[in-house]
Amino acid sequence: MLWTELDRMGSFIDPWRSLERLNRAAAGLVPAAAPEFPAVNVWADGDSAMVTAELPGIDPKAVDISLTGKSVTLRASRQPDDAKDGESYHRRERWYGQFSRTIDLPYVIDAAKVDARFSRGVLHLTLPRAEEEKPKKIAIKTE
Repeated sequence: MLWTELDRMGSFIDPWRSLERLNRAAAGLVPAAAPEFPAVNVWADGDSAMVTAELPGIDPKAVDISLTGKSVTLRASRQPDDAKDGESYHRRERWYGQFSRTIDLPYVIDAAKVDARFSRGVLHLTLPRAEEEKPKKIAIKTE
């Protein structure tokens, strides 16, 4: 078995992997396999797409949402919590800084009908499909 498989199964702890994590933490680096930020869910039906994005600690007024054809882009930044005089961090795991995330959709978005809401740290977007992109039903005439 591979070391990572043994580690995942809990049968063996890879000391090199543990040392690498410790070095990254000491340097204040994000792990190489960090997921994209923000975490999003996207689903669609024939008329619209819905996107939810987790944005904890971010002022909703500071979020920039832009649309281009079939894509929606989210941009903002989260400021770090500063330690007060005489304090130092024991652990600092929360990410901070600027981010930009582009989500491609299966059809063109009607920008005039987009609805954006922010509730409890989660951005909710409803992205309606442009009318010209919706399938048209053709009636068959009989003679």
